[in-house]
Amino acid sequence: MKCTIKLIWEPDSKCWRTETSDIPGLWLEADTFDELVEQVSLAAPEILEFNCKYTGPVELAFEAIRVEHLQMVS
Repeated sequence: MKCTIKLIWEPDSKCWRTETSDIPGLWLEADTFDELVEQVSLAAPEILEFNCKYTGPVELAFEAIRVEHLQMVS
């Protein structure tokens, strides 16, 4: 099973979080991108088994979005 997870940077709380996912019930956040990828990798199989009764192999594809708002100095 291939699952796509979109990760987004939250500038107000200064953390990465899951935005959308093919995995029902997946909602995580972490201070760094790599920490969040690790959390998702550990949680995804358990959530798929619990919520979807799926116990086969899982391929995770991550999409990341980070938007920065800059102040222009003139």
